[in-house]
Amino acid sequence: MFHSRLGCSSISFRHQDLPTALGTMSALGFEEIDLGALPGVCNHVPYTLDRTAVAAVEENVAESGLRVRSVNGDIGDLNVPLDAEARAGRREHLARLLDLTEAVGAKALVLPCGALDHAPVRTLEADLDLVASELAAAAEAAADRGLALWTESLHALRLCCNLERALALAERLDGTPVRHVLDSSHAVASGGDFAKAGYALGDRIAHVHLRDAVPGDIHRSIGAGEVDFEGGLATLRDLGYTGHFTLELETRDLEHSERPAAAAKAADFITALI
Repeated sequence: MFHSRLGCSSISFRHQDLPTALGTMSALGFEEIDLGALPGVCNHVPYTLDRTAVAAVEENVAESGLRVRSVNGDIGDLNVPLDAEARAGRREHLARLLDLTEAVGAKALVLPCGALDHAPVRTLEADLDLVASELAAAAEAAADRGLALWTESLHALRLCCNLERALALAERLDGTPVRHVLDSSHAVASGGDFAKAGYALGDRIAHVHLRDAVPGDIHRSIGAGEVDFEGGLATLRDLGYTGHFTLELETRDLEHSERPAAAAKAADFITALI
């Protein structure tokens, strides 16, 4: 049996449709998941997220018997200024993602830290201000439903591509309800260290994603990269972290047929370290 605080992201089985992916994770022995709702990355949630789509996903999850910890979504590039019409569209998209989060019984919606581009749209300071403002507003909308809003504030492919930028965003969000998801692979792929990133973000961390990486490449299965899982998890333990962990095995070094066995092996390894 895997550790009770360890789950699996549906992104790990994004090549399967949602009912099949849920069945795979359940059969492996996972009891908790993160639900990927990232069109183009993981299509487990329909691109057109209307009430019918929300109900269909809710039914799939309920039939699986799995708990959902968080929904990993996206409402667009938060560092891009919008006109009134686009802002209304973003508010509507956020509302539907919160509908989904609520429907599947998840604790939180997770949003990114800006566009999939390291270059600011205006200036770095202005972009970080706008991302923080958008996340804080989304957190207020989530709180109205009794939900949390988390952000993956260190993402090697996005605006906050290193620990320095992640901390600059975190400082802007201090005093808001927004909390942070730490991903071990992005810490290392950005040229940093899992333990150092954990220590720097400290008690801002609400959730942890686990995957291996090397500098410049986040797509490694656990054991095939340079992440020091033992050191990183020990640091979190020393910090008093009591949150949950999710295997987000969006890897490119495995055949699809190898993924279930690799997920089970990774879960056994991480369980021993937690």
